Amino acid sequence: MRLLLVEDDQMLADGIKQGLSSAGGYVVDAVGSAESALDAMTSDTFDAAIIDVGLPGMNGMELTERMRERGQTMPVLMLTARDALQDRVQGLDAGADDYMVKPFELPELLARLRALLRRSQAATTSVLTLGPIALDTAAHQVTADGQPLDVGPREWTVLQYLMLHAPKPVSKEKLLQALTGWDKEITLNAVEVYISRLRAKLEPHGIALRSIRGFGYRIEQRTM
Repeated sequence: MRLLLVEDDQMLADGIKQGLSSAGGYVVDAVGSAESALDAMTSDTFDAAIIDVGLPGMNGMELTERMRERGQTMPVLMLTARDALQDRVQGLDAGADDYMVKPFELPELLARLRALLRRSQAATTSVLTLGPIALDTAAHQVTADGQPLDVGPREWTVLQYLMLHAPKPVSKEKLLQALTGWDKEITLNAVEVYISRLRAKLEPHGIALRSIRGFGYRIEQRTM
């Protein structure tokens, strides 16, 4: 799951990012302003957003309203130091799906996030398909022609990212960012290794991972 964290307190952002990454299954992109968040959402796809209310410039409530106006339906967990009833109501009315008051414990943040993602997946399909390949993000399973396809955790992350962005190409740098949730010391050479492994598993089923020279890769179904 790829998450967008919008928090201007660098120490808190680092702590949340580390905690979510260590929990497994989450890749976290962190930005410090609403404007940077909107830019990120223009170029990338996220499964959920964690947004602090007290951002500089455009605050978290205004950011959430702007997201909803743009048609972005990802679940939003709002963080705030304000505990008044009116503040919570205002946050939910702005388009947030849940509301957490600082300070909080990481286990509660993880539990609320899991609940949001479950509800979101129940409302939309959790299966990405390309030709005979189906990637079920809820069951964490890949099938090819209806049969299970054995892919490792890092291969899964690369495949999911490529399928989420298809038919657009994805840069090596973005794939590297997606993989840092598993290993902070991973390199661009390792990205090429996982691409090579996936090619060997996908090509027999008519799925190609095309190299875009000087940029990255695109997943596509081969035409006969």
